[in-house]
Amino acid sequence: MVILERLRPDHAEALLAFERENRRYFARTVPDRGDAYFTGFAARHRALLAEQDDGVCHFHVVVDEQGELMGRVNLVDVADGCAELGYRIGERAAGRGVATAAVREVSRLAVVTYRLTELTAVTTLDNAASMTVLARTGFRAVGEEIVGGRPGRRYRLRLAHGG
Repeated sequence: MVILERLRPDHAEALLAFERENRRYFARTVPDRGDAYFTGFAARHRALLAEQDDGVCHFHVVVDEQGELMGRVNLVDVADGCAELGYRIGERAAGRGVATAAVREVSRLAVVTYRLTELTAVTTLDNAASMTVLARTGFRAVGEEIVGGRPGRRYRLRLAHGG
């Protein structure tokens, strides 16, 4: 089971440990965040919380039933009913359906809680796992683009609203 928790101040320590533990793993398919990300993490975390308070982003950590942090899933650049999806699932949770479940849940929150009508996402072409997750969760490829200097693809998901 996958649980999304809205980012809070008390997530900082576990989130930093997660990012350090998975840095090399993530760098295989996404551009590395660089050393400054880690040395300035506390200030960055506070800045993310401020963006969230302003409603321009919605950040979440992905945890299991025991509260162990397995990843993160975010909706950024919220404007005019749209947001860009981003997610990272740690190496220990990879290949177990965690990313697919997290993307489905954040898509549900996008409709029900955040009142969004469309999500976009980008991934590098060498990140087959991410492309698979996006396809499984209803995203459609809409164009090519460069992601961190690497060939990539942009995706879109139109969200259904009930009632």
